[in-house]
Amino acid sequence: MMRQMRDNTKWIMLVTATAFVGLMVFQWGMDINGQGGMSVGEIGKVNGTSIMYDDFNQAYRRLFDQVQNSQEDPVTTQQIKDIEDAAWSEVVDQALISQELTRRGIVVTDDEILSAARFSPPPEFQSSPSFQTDGIFDIQKYQNYLSSPTTDQMFLLQLESYYKDVIPRGKLLRQVSSDVYFTEAALWDEFRDRNEEISVRYVAFNPVQRIPDSAVNVSSQDIETYYTNNPEEFLISAQATVRTVLLDKTPTPADTLSAEKLAVDLRQQLIDGDSFEDVVNRTDLLGGSGELGWFTKDRMVPEFSEAAFSAQKGEITSPVQTSFGFHIIEIQDQSGDSVQARHILVPIQRTDDSELQLLILADSLEGLGEVQGFQRAGEILNLPTETSMLNPEFSFIANVGEVGEASEWAFEEASEGDVSPLFETRQAFYMLELLGLQEAHAVTLENATPSIEQTLLNLKKIDAGKNEATEALSQIDGETTLEEVASNLGLEIQNAGPYTRIGFAQGLGQLNEATGAGFGLNIGEFSNAIEANNNVFILQLLDHIPADTLTFESENGPLRNQLTEMAQQTRLQEWIESLRSAARITDRRDEVLNVDPDNTGQSQIPLVF
Repeated sequence: MMRQMRDNTKWIMLVTATAFVGLMVFQWGMDINGQGGMSVGEIGKVNGTSIMYDDFNQAYRRLFDQVQNSQEDPVTTQQIKDIEDAAWSEVVDQALISQELTRRGIVVTDDEILSAARFSPPPEFQSSPSFQTDGIFDIQKYQNYLSSPTTDQMFLLQLESYYKDVIPRGKLLRQVSSDVYFTEAALWDEFRDRNEEISVRYVAFNPVQRIPDSAVNVSSQDIETYYTNNPEEFLISAQATVRTVLLDKTPTPADTLSAEKLAVDLRQQLIDGDSFEDVVNRTDLLGGSGELGWFTKDRMVPEFSEAAFSAQKGEITSPVQTSFGFHIIEIQDQSGDSVQARHILVPIQRTDDSELQLLILADSLEGLGEVQGFQRAGEILNLPTETSMLNPEFSFIANVGEVGEASEWAFEEASEGDVSPLFETRQAFYMLELLGLQEAHAVTLENATPSIEQTLLNLKKIDAGKNEATEALSQIDGETTLEEVASNLGLEIQNAGPYTRIGFAQGLGQLNEATGAGFGLNIGEFSNAIEANNNVFILQLLDHIPADTLTFESENGPLRNQLTEMAQQTRLQEWIESLRSAARITDRRDEVLNVDPDNTGQSQIPLVF
């Protein structure tokens, strides 16, 4: 597995944040390049419609290309699984959408294709320099290209196929979300929530901390009733006890020395007369270098600031190490408490030799684990082992990170004593030995009693705190002030704001009863006792800045578009999920992609290239 995976050491993790509307219109359309993979037959079914390996592989390759261009880190086994799952989800969605287009009788006319080809080019063409003037898409250049007698006819056929696929999907999108509409009142409510501001002062009564446990009483009957009425709180998910051995990917001291040596060499090149731009553009620098402009000492990390503010104008500092790597700083100007500078950053990363040694060691760990077992492999390679707990909801191992695929192996594939394949995250390579499994179960009343008792104590303290706050409010009149009431209780008055209905208020939180209560007050008015964030508050409104109606009139158009797009995205997600939940889906990826060559005499089918 490791050897196949490492044929290309620059695979990149999957980017999942794709706008759903864009997915609907473009990613569900045909690949404009018309590229496909080798044909190996069916990989699954959706409502009886075959999902072919070629389609799955094409989706995988497109996602692969996207992520390959987004990050420099090598792909991990966890990331490979994410890409596979995303590609499978995409082809299932394609099948469901195609079936729905047929059911609804949605088609596209020649005139629609012609109009779209002329005035709505695919996004990749709009970003192509060939069709831009001064960095802006030039529709005339694009139309001239389409009408040119030298244009490849095969390309035009592919473009026609693209629109035959995309346009019906756009029609489907409009049908599914046709009832999405925002009234002027709804737009105003959203605008007001974003722009209306208040400032308040408040007293936090902190009853959980201030009221002693002895002041409230929790009976055994209270505890038993809570246990009976809240069974979901006492369910413990399945747990797997595993022993792990890992290879840390953190750069070695030798890698740090190599980065420092490169930084020294680059500084010397600058001193010898090489231009800053030429040195910055070295291919072995990963970015982060360049102009910093003017900054004060508190704007940078301490090591960087110390070097920059100790240097003279025109000086090129010796390499300065920070958590980002080694910096060579050139001081361009100085004025008062500020300097103007630029820098070259040499990140601390594994060298090619160091990376190769790590991969060789990882291959050795995998091979030894298969032949001599988990314990012996760790001993031979002098790698320490640790014991960890996994559960299906939260799979995390210290110094390794999220280990979802390891959790899947432990709970779905392995038996006690089994040794896993070699897995990989961005932090480490690792292997597991399953020591034991514990089924999901409920905590007994006896074991749950201490936590229930504390919960009930806190609830009763909050009730007592609300009574205390209500009593304090009753004392505030023309002669007794909030300051006097707070002082008598040993409490402080704090200020918050200005903040909006959806914003964060210091000390009060966000989107809770405490932050919302202030918007219902008149200036100078006090709120009732309010429970929020396991605390009790009373608020007084100090200032109110209403949302501006004139600004709303000028901004409600873009706001409507934004909210409509968000609502369409939500509607589409819900609609796709409803199609999925009702569909008959057969997933044969395990059979097709993970063929065991020892049992079949066949090679495992590669996903890319």
